[in-house]
Amino acid sequence: MNRVNSVVKVLVVDDSSFFRRRITEFLSADSNIEVIGQAVNGQEAIEKAKTLKPDLITMDIEMPQLDGISAVKKIRETDRSTPILMFSSLTHDGAKATFAALDAGASDFLPKKFEDIAAEHSEVKQKLCERIHSLVRKKTTLSDAPSIKIPAALKTVNAASSRGYQLAVIGASTGGPIAIETVLKSLPGSYPLPVLLIQHMPASFTGAFAERLDKLCAINVKEAEDGEQLRAGIAYIAPGGRQMRLKKSGRGNIISIEDDLAATTYKPSVDVTFNSIAEAYRGRVLAIVLTGMGSDGCDGARMLREKGATVWAQDEASCVVYGMPMAVVKENL
Repeated sequence: MNRVNSVVKVLVVDDSSFFRRRITEFLSADSNIEVIGQAVNGQEAIEKAKTLKPDLITMDIEMPQLDGISAVKKIRETDRSTPILMFSSLTHDGAKATFAALDAGASDFLPKKFEDIAAEHSEVKQKLCERIHSLVRKKTTLSDAPSIKIPAALKTVNAASSRGYQLAVIGASTGGPIAIETVLKSLPGSYPLPVLLIQHMPASFTGAFAERLDKLCAINVKEAEDGEQLRAGIAYIAPGGRQMRLKKSGRGNIISIEDDLAATTYKPSVDVTFNSIAEAYRGRVLAIVLTGMGSDGCDGARMLREKGATVWAQDEASCVVYGMPMAVVKENL
């Protein structure tokens, strides 16, 4: 579905009149977005979603009468296609609620930062509008959308070992939490490789994401710590707001978690981690680029390929946003 030249109709749902007004102002600054309605709680959101038929819904999580998660579940009973973008608080509990909303059928989330919403941040406006356009362009019927097919070369223990891989690394952004969950749940507890995960996510979310995956997956999943030595059968998630690199030491390759003083767009960045892996492991790596906006991971994939590594990209049909994988494909990496 291509709506580049048409107006995207948005329903804004939040119990705070201040947030409803500010989000509406941000979206109205884009000539290709029109806010066609507002709702103050989940129940009103359900009713207005039916009558107004928006192209996208922005949804708060904590609301009176009916919360955002329950509203998403109810909307998805009859509407499997309209993208729902959640706004979530930057707390551990907020992160867990966000993942529950994604399970319920939400398409993506953005952190709800009062200081950003209150001020005139052009970058915040741009990011919000870009996210909305990307989600609407990819609007598909969720019940009919192709699922992610996990190749045997990744999930089969013998295949992973026989191909000479010593490490698997996965990078993702928009739509990534569900995609990563799908991949990791396919891996057996006896998986012979360490797995590094780079997901664009706020600092307060990555710990909760690791806890969630650890409960759902046969392999162990944890938030990466500085100085850790890689172990087979464990997936290490890069902490939000920092960079994860691999460094050589007397004990082998260890994880280095670093503050990034450079003007890097993403923290964590897929490119940063991929580049460090290329130096540490050369061609013995399976690198996977999943759904996400932008092109983070493309430069790192190029360096990995130059060292002889294998690079996979998620197919367009199963991506929430075909941006990062498309960049890799277009460069023939």
